[in-house]
Amino acid sequence: MKITALRAYALEVATRLDITPAVKTLSHQICVVEIDTDEGITGHGLTTIGLARPIKEMVLSDAAPLLVGQNPLAHEKLFDRLYWGLTPKGQTGTGMHALSAIDIALWDIKGKALNMPIYQLLGGARDKCQLYATFGFGAYDKGELAEAAIAWREAGFHRLKMTVANGGLKRRDEPRPLKELIEEDVRRVAAVREAIGADAELFIDANCSLDLYHAQELCEKLEPFGIEFFEEPITQNDVRAMADLRTRTSIRLACGQNEAQPYRFRDLLIAGAVDILQPNVAISGGFTQCQKIAALANSFHISIDNGGAWPYANMHLQAGLGNGGLVEYHASSVGVCQQIYIGLPEIKDGFMPLPDKPGLGYDLDVAALARFEL
Repeated sequence: MKITALRAYALEVATRLDITPAVKTLSHQICVVEIDTDEGITGHGLTTIGLARPIKEMVLSDAAPLLVGQNPLAHEKLFDRLYWGLTPKGQTGTGMHALSAIDIALWDIKGKALNMPIYQLLGGARDKCQLYATFGFGAYDKGELAEAAIAWREAGFHRLKMTVANGGLKRRDEPRPLKELIEEDVRRVAAVREAIGADAELFIDANCSLDLYHAQELCEKLEPFGIEFFEEPITQNDVRAMADLRTRTSIRLACGQNEAQPYRFRDLLIAGAVDILQPNVAISGGFTQCQKIAALANSFHISIDNGGAWPYANMHLQAGLGNGGLVEYHASSVGVCQQIYIGLPEIKDGFMPLPDKPGLGYDLDVAALARFEL
């Protein structure tokens, strides 16, 4: 089998959060990649967080010449070829995003060629994943947050995640100081905890928006609310600051979804900076690299969870590996996926069943993509 062509689409897809009367609209830029083979098998993958147009250009201009004519099943060979072609000095950013989308598509081809779902190719540790719902976005005010939290509980979720420190350091030049933002976060978290009850698990995510001082202050104020983990509390996932914070709080710390080089995960583990690693196949190098990151985590007796959204790709990693964990049912990214994919699995009682179809187990709705192209 040989690769014959690559296609890439730079998309911006908006989704409506309508689980409460306070309807909100959020949008995501994503780059979707398709890879054709001479045996009629086509695989698809995606990446996100980065700007979609330059990623698309890199896929078409730089990656395609490295792949056309190659065996798509030789994922280690192709990963190495792409690594040195797209990130020759170990850069993160556009090159690793392009590589991630391509690698997912290659594994989709492999699964289809072998008539197996990707999670079974990775090890088949479980056939369904436990979910947590990311719902508590900054667009909601305190009252709306509580309403949304109740609605998600009624939808069968007892693990819920909300954002904190919205804007954080990015807003440091505004008249309102970070301390005031933290006090607002305390009120917002208190409202959600009251709404969902003591038996529900509550996670928070600062999206790398705080320095060590303010992250520690927020942890101290939120410890009474029983936070299960604090995701990306520190700007740039600063390893030394994360390790320092971990010694100062009882809240478990998590990060990794926006990292794309394995040495960054190594450094987090060696420094004792995290309780949970969160490699994301759409960002951190696809399945080829993420399974190695998971193995590294396992050697430190650290579990992995899905952070950074895009559950329909990440469910395969979490279900396939023995130390896989929770899958993030990120409300807005799920809404995006529902507009561009066909045959997505249906959730049930807070679980995501893995598809028995080969590859990713769902199809790209190519006809729908034109509506969203940048």
